Amino acid sequence: MAVLVEHVGTSRTIGVTGSPGVGKSTLVTRLVGAYRDAGARVAVLAVDPSSPYTGGAVLGDRVRMQEHATDAGVFIRSMASRGHLGGLSWATPQALRVMDAAGFDVVVVETVGVGQSEVEVAGLADSTVVVLAPGLGDGIQAAKAGILEVSDVFVVNKADRPGANEVVRDLTAMLRAAPSVPAAESAGWTPPVVRTVAHQGSGIDELVAALDDHADWLTTSGRLLERRRRQARDEVVALAQTAFVDAARRTMGTAGLDSLADEVAAGRLDPYTAADELIDAVVAS
Repeated sequence: MAVLVEHVGTSRTIGVTGSPGVGKSTLVTRLVGAYRDAGARVAVLAVDPSSPYTGGAVLGDRVRMQEHATDAGVFIRSMASRGHLGGLSWATPQALRVMDAAGFDVVVVETVGVGQSEVEVAGLADSTVVVLAPGLGDGIQAAKAGILEVSDVFVVNKADRPGANEVVRDLTAMLRAAPSVPAAESAGWTPPVVRTVAHQGSGIDELVAALDDHADWLTTSGRLLERRRRQARDEVVALAQTAFVDAARRTMGTAGLDSLADEVAAGRLDPYTAADELIDAVVAS
């Protein structure tokens, strides 16, 4: 990472998230094709869910992205989430930096898509796309899931199916009721709602145009620098927290941590005092 730091900062990062079955992988495939037609080099980081027992995941061959497998201008990497919450892998920020330094113009991050918690990608991407589809309850769950707060562009995929108009209507109504959401960070950007039929390639040009408009807005408004500063701060804090936990395990060992846990579980010690003891032990070491 230290060697790469002077070579980063030129890539554009697009996060794609949404519930299972909405067609994220197919949409990403079409999006990659559109950017390749424009001459851009594209990398895809696709995060797959891991087994809670073995930690393994089905990686490597992305069935829906095979049309780009022999394209030298496309790099596709699957990553196991390893139980990391938020729809990403712990190593995703570092992998993004590698792709940036390697000279890719666009890096697309596709999250696990395990439900309503894949909001972490908004803290990692320049532009976040939330994909919904009719018939999956997304319109009803949108506000509760918090997607209004993380999305820069909404995509209603499978828009040729019954119920698509209702999803668009629900999203539009919610955005009208809450026009200034944290994703926009200030007045000036209202997330557009784009209809697509990814397996037919319909609506992809409109999606690319919406993403280009958002990129232009980020640059002209100065929000791109603010967003990347926040991303860097969050990454530094996360790495520091991990380093502290590792130091705590080395300092106290499994036996020491188990002893603290036993005291808390037995009701002889509250968790805050136990945490303070843990901190004191690490600082003293």
